[in-house]
Amino acid sequence: MLELKNIALRVHGEQSQLDILKNINLNLEKNKIYVITGPNGGGKSSLAKVIMGIYRATSGEIFFEGKNITGLDITERAKLGIGYAFQQPPRFKGIRVRELLELAAGSNKEVNLCDLLMDVGLCAQDYLEREVNASLSGGELKRIEIATILARNLKLAVFDEPEAGIDLWSFQKLAETFAYIHHKYQTTIVIISHQERILQLADEVIIVANGEVTEITSKEKILADIVRRDMDCMCSKACDKGVIPSAQCNR
Repeated sequence: MLELKNIALRVHGEQSQLDILKNINLNLEKNKIYVITGPNGGGKSSLAKVIMGIYRATSGEIFFEGKNITGLDITERAKLGIGYAFQQPPRFKGIRVRELLELAAGSNKEVNLCDLLMDVGLCAQDYLEREVNASLSGGELKRIEIATILARNLKLAVFDEPEAGIDLWSFQKLAETFAYIHHKYQTTIVIISHQERILQLADEVIIVANGEVTEITSKEKILADIVRRDMDCMCSKACDKGVIPSAQCNR
C-alpha cells in the first residue's frame, strides 16, 4: 500500500547540516496497524510528516497504491486518502464540533455525525454543539480529531504520539478507539508511540533510531524486551541496596 524507498531528510542550518532521516526503506500493507517507536529525537515524527507531505524528503521516493507521490504536497496526498493527526490537535474558537465534522466529511453526505462521535466514545448530544475550544480536555480533543479522520474515510491514517497531553483514563479510551476503528473501517493505521498499550495493538513494530529503521519486529518481541529491561533495572536497584547478594547479581 505504501512504499518508502531510500528516503532521506536533511536540514540545513546557518553553519551546518543535520541528517534527520537516512536511507529509510519501508513497505506497509493494507488493513494493518503499524507502531513506530524508538528513542526521543530519533526521527519518528519527522518520518510521519514525510509520509504526509508536511516535510519534503531530500531524496528517495514514496509510492502509494502503486502511484509515485514523492512530488505531491499535503493537500494532494489528502485527496488520495492519506490523513495525519498532530500531537496537539488545534482548537478552533467559534467553530462547533458539528461544523468541524461537516467540513471533514466534505461532499460525503452518507456520513452520520452521531455515529462518528459514538465510534470515538463521545455522546453526540453532549458534543455536537460545543465549540472546539479550551473547554475541551486533551482527551476529548484527540477523540474529536479522530472523528474528523473517520469522516474522511481514509485509506491511511497517521497518528503522531496520540497519548501526548492527555490523562490516563482518556489514554485508555483512546487505545480502545484505535482497535475499534481499525476493525470497523479497515483503515491502515500508523501510530508514533512508545506506550505499551499502543504497542499491544500493532501488527508490526518499526523501531527508528538515529534517523534509521533499526528493526522491524513483532509486538511480542518488543514487549518482552521491555519487560526484560524493566526486570534488569529492578535487579540493578536491588543489588545497589544490598537486597540481592552479590553472588546472584548479573551485573
